[in-house]
Amino acid sequence: MGMPEEAPKPEEQRLGPVIRRREQVQAGTTDQRLLDTEGDSEWVHTDPWRVMRIQSEFVEGFGALAELPSAISVFGSARTPVGSPEYEAGTRIGKALVEAGFAVITGGGPGAMEAANKGAREADGVSVGLGIELPFEQGLNPHVDIGVNFRYFFVRKTMFVKYAQGFVVLPGGLGTLDELFEALTLVQTRKVTRFPIVLFGTEYWGGLVDWLRGTVVAQGKASEKDLMLFHVTDDVAEAVALVTKETGK
Repeated sequence: MGMPEEAPKPEEQRLGPVIRRREQVQAGTTDQRLLDTEGDSEWVHTDPWRVMRIQSEFVEGFGALAELPSAISVFGSARTPVGSPEYEAGTRIGKALVEAGFAVITGGGPGAMEAANKGAREADGVSVGLGIELPFEQGLNPHVDIGVNFRYFFVRKTMFVKYAQGFVVLPGGLGTLDELFEALTLVQTRKVTRFPIVLFGTEYWGGLVDWLRGTVVAQGKASEKDLMLFHVTDDVAEAVALVTKETGK
């Protein structure tokens, strides 16, 4: 008699606080359905309900994070390999931030985010993860102590800014760049009180900084003083010192 076939791994989908499995998995994501302008116009009649769901995400986020101590948001790639120099740097940054008196907030995923949460947890600090609903489910990494999952990117971004006194940005991809430039824009336009933005990794970020200076500023699309909105370093102690100095801790 042959060996019985191994049962397939059940497909799982997280829609905010709701988990759907197997036949109950829905196509697409909440953000996708909100922004999709094609197809049946019936979606027009559901917008009032969407507004209430958006409101509920803000309420849940505010309620979960309102009593956090001073915190720093750490951004970086979900694709950073465990054990790589970037991962180890993220762990040291998370630990050093806790030792400086901060909680650590990340996107809650793997890679650089996991590294920073791991460092915070190992230093007995507050390790926070703000997850997002995606078609390719990641889930919160095991080093998160306080986790909140969001359907909408714009609600999640609000939490990153509202409950942080500064940003440390590790090497990352499009999502990291999105978070970085939104933060720079908010500081530049004075939509938020100025706080430090530290880019960690001079080799990784050097080309971007050169482009900003040599193209964006040179062509008058930004001013020279905008380059002072952020710092670039390879040193963990310096990154934490910059955050500590500018936040007054």
